[in-house]
Amino acid sequence: MSLKHIEAFRVVMQAGSMTEAARRLHTSQPQVSRLVAQLEAIAGFALFTRSGTRLLPSLDGKRFFQDVEKAFAGLQGLEAAAANIRTFGGDRLAVAAMPRIAGGVLSKAVAQFTRDHPGTLVTIHSGAAATVNTWVSGGLCELGLAVLYGDDVPGMRVETLLRMDCACVLPRGHQLAPQRQVQASDLDGEPFVSFPLGSGPRERIDQVLAAAGVRPRTVLESDLGASVCSLVALGLGVSVINPLAALDEQRNLALEVRPFRPAITVRLAILLPPDAPHSRLAAVFSDRVRRVIDAELAHIQPYRR
Repeated sequence: MSLKHIEAFRVVMQAGSMTEAARRLHTSQPQVSRLVAQLEAIAGFALFTRSGTRLLPSLDGKRFFQDVEKAFAGLQGLEAAAANIRTFGGDRLAVAAMPRIAGGVLSKAVAQFTRDHPGTLVTIHSGAAATVNTWVSGGLCELGLAVLYGDDVPGMRVETLLRMDCACVLPRGHQLAPQRQVQASDLDGEPFVSFPLGSGPRERIDQVLAAAGVRPRTVLESDLGASVCSLVALGLGVSVINPLAALDEQRNLALEVRPFRPAITVRLAILLPPDAPHSRLAAVFSDRVRRVIDAELAHIQPYRR
């Protein structure tokens, strides 16, 4: 007894004739008749009675049809279960990101993703790069988004989404603002708003400045890009920062943003736990993030690698 036998019988019962059943099944009437006859032989009883040209279900056929419908209801339940899994219904996805990314690229990606997968609950956790690393490596979040100033993240799988060169941020009207780009040598002796000692951005920027023989005068420190830009806009110094933060803050603050040389290339990347398999849910969400980056970050094109 095969599914073809059962399907032919079920459609004949629903349609009331072999001819109509053949049309619905996109096959020939003799083929439907043959399948029903084979099913009767397998079952050991007649499924239909013939009265002239009319085809009527037998009592046994009616009883058998009830069980067939129960079986098909079970199959439909499996189809619904598969659809739920396919669309991530009832799933949860925890994502970590630095504040700038959480409020920008990530929020837009989540909005699009939840529109396509309304049954999935996405939770956003926001923190500094080191905190994002800890949340992902510790299993609190399935993936993270961060701007990386170094090549490696110990104990983490990294998928680079975007490479970009850092920008120099200046108070509006600063003496360096007329320049098309700012050289490291231009910052010698300038009051400088930096990141905290020991942080990835601080180490990378200090290395580049030291290699150029430059010693800016660090006057303030902050571990948030938005705070660095605010302090610069207030005229307290200049800084070097990733272009995502610089260009976004320029919209609301009295800032000048210029390319910085020598180039300090950073990466916007997805962070994944080192050992856990990359789930289909995380893979689909990561693809959505990539598409948002392509669509939403055209304004940083001069700084993209």
